[in-house]
Amino acid sequence: MAEPTVVLEKQTFLEGLRWRAGRVWVSDFYTHRHLSLAEDGSDLRVEATVPAQPSGTGVLPDGRLLIASMRDRRILRREPDGTLAVHADLSGLARGVLNDMTVDPQGRCWVGCFGFDFMNGEALAPAVLIRVDPDGSAEIVADDVLFPNGAVCDGRTLVVAESFGNRMTAFDVQADGSLANRREWARFGEPPTSTDLGEVLPGLDVVPDGIAEPDAEGAIWVADADHHRAIRVREGGEILGEVSVGDLEAYAVALGGEDGRTLFLATAPSSLEHERAHTRDAVLLAARVEVPLGL
Repeated sequence: MAEPTVVLEKQTFLEGLRWRAGRVWVSDFYTHRHLSLAEDGSDLRVEATVPAQPSGTGVLPDGRLLIASMRDRRILRREPDGTLAVHADLSGLARGVLNDMTVDPQGRCWVGCFGFDFMNGEALAPAVLIRVDPDGSAEIVADDVLFPNGAVCDGRTLVVAESFGNRMTAFDVQADGSLANRREWARFGEPPTSTDLGEVLPGLDVVPDGIAEPDAEGAIWVADADHHRAIRVREGGEILGEVSVGDLEAYAVALGGEDGRTLFLATAPSSLEHERAHTRDAVLLAARVEVPLGL
């Protein structure tokens, strides 16, 4: 694999990275913008402005964009004329601010939340996973999830990164949208026994953050948010490959590009709001990989 190259720079903190419709889609937290750009970084567009801070993104089957609005805990839907509508209000369900999400082929949105006040150093506490149906109705479908982050779902299996759980967790999606057969898709080490993040983080072998859709061999690229890299992981936890991002940290990844062999990486020096909100140090990188995006 070649060394990563810069696609976009001088942003605050990039998240919710996706490859759709021949473009890269990404949220920039502290400028409150959701952006899209061509594979080479050209033709940068502001697709939406989200005052309550954009994070996870997904696309409905009809092509409309969904964005997690973090602080007011809403899922926003961008209509064909560019206006934003409230797709779902999750303020009565989410614990803490909203986080990353994915949309499955049936148009169901699977979204996580922090579970505790991470930015202000609150003690680690479990969060929930929420399913939002195409009509905007929502319900909690899993509890006791340690900072649910990146997710992928093909309509049959949901895989979620538990950033502070040292693991990625899978569920079978039932016909009614409920989840069953909860299991470890990848176990990187022992789960934490402390609720003090200062003690928890040094003990995590991998901090799985954003994840990409599976490649043609079923492996998943994972942003390892505390070890300056993204890793390619097989079900069961075997690490098959790695892309280093140098002194930066990787917080989100997406596999795409014209031939499906470009790994996009959202990177920054750190994730804490007081360190990022007034800076322009976040960088979107791209690296070429051998196995393309799966169909």
